[in-house]
Amino acid sequence: MTPSSSSRLGLDLWWLTLALTLSYLAVAAPLPVISVYVTGELHLSGAAAGFAAGLPFVATIATRLFAGGFADRHGGRRGMTWGLAIYVAASLIGLASTIPALPRLASYGVLLAGRLLLGLGESLTLVGMLGWGINVAGTARAGRFIALMGMGMYGAFAFGAPLGLGLYERIGFPGLMLTAAALPLAGLGMIRTLPPPARHEGPRGASRAGLWRMLRGIGRPGVVVGLQGVGIAAIGAFTSLDFVAHRWPRAWLGLTCFAAGFVLMRILGGRLPDRLGGVRVALFSLAVEAIGQAVLFLAPGPRTALAGALLTGLGCSLVYPAMAIVVVHRVAPQLRATAMGGFSAFQDLAYATTGPLAGLLVDRFGVAVAFLVGTFAATAGLFAAISMRRAPAPGSP
Repeated sequence: MTPSSSSRLGLDLWWLTLALTLSYLAVAAPLPVISVYVTGELHLSGAAAGFAAGLPFVATIATRLFAGGFADRHGGRRGMTWGLAIYVAASLIGLASTIPALPRLASYGVLLAGRLLLGLGESLTLVGMLGWGINVAGTARAGRFIALMGMGMYGAFAFGAPLGLGLYERIGFPGLMLTAAALPLAGLGMIRTLPPPARHEGPRGASRAGLWRMLRGIGRPGVVVGLQGVGIAAIGAFTSLDFVAHRWPRAWLGLTCFAAGFVLMRILGGRLPDRLGGVRVALFSLAVEAIGQAVLFLAPGPRTALAGALLTGLGCSLVYPAMAIVVVHRVAPQLRATAMGGFSAFQDLAYATTGPLAGLLVDRFGVAVAFLVGTFAATAGLFAAISMRRAPAPGSP
């Protein structure tokens, strides 16, 4: 590859990531507002608000393999295009829930339909982009691209919360939903300027035997990334509550420190999985995550807790791209998007279940116990990664 073509490749991947960041605000910006809208304007319970907020993540888990199969059959670019179009439709359905003539339960039902559709759009968008980007970057740069994509997503979440709350205060829920519909349209325009990726030769889709080999290939990496995801979910759900319970100031700083560590490691170490190997990077990262969660659990004061949040972000950051490149190297090119969809579902499952399950322990033993759960999960992930070093890859003699 010539320097000029390599530079062009890098620009294309950055442009693709920027399109994702802009479009993903359609997911991130409404998220902190949904509970306020459901309880404050529809006058429904907190449980109803929580269900509406979490429904897209459940839909995402259920549709990951479908999205992967679609991207493998039709190409990652088409998968991402359809996903962004569904973002637009889901936001417009959310807008329809504000029609004054609708009874409040009917409005809630319309809102749920939009949230459910948003989960399908997220699956198609993210899995399609993974298949497209890995095809463009090649396996040698797959880890770098996946790290870059993660930066785009977390960047959208970092900006999405203040953007969504600010828009809601100024122009209300209808204005927020219109904005959420417009942003993916801009993303669609951006990706149309990129050249179409080359298609892989060989049969599209997979035989039963091919799917079984693929599932064997993603099993252990998926378990590792799922156990890593417990720490992220614990940070997101319980850090602010932990600060409040201890009467420590500036409860929002915990999440900020976590995000800062996460993004910093993606920037500084995004190439490490490609250079050092996914399993080696995951071993170090999971050890750091386990230490960070333990520091949070034992923290006697806010500064120690912030250090634990920072360490957790540094540790969590590279586990997903590290395990993703293991999956990329284990499956045939025409099955990569399906494999990445199944692999990502392990992390989605961790995000969806950690809050409710850890919450049961929190109610009985206090908020800090959530980070003890994260410590055990990261340690278990470390041992799972160690077993990957000792075991041959699926299909090897």
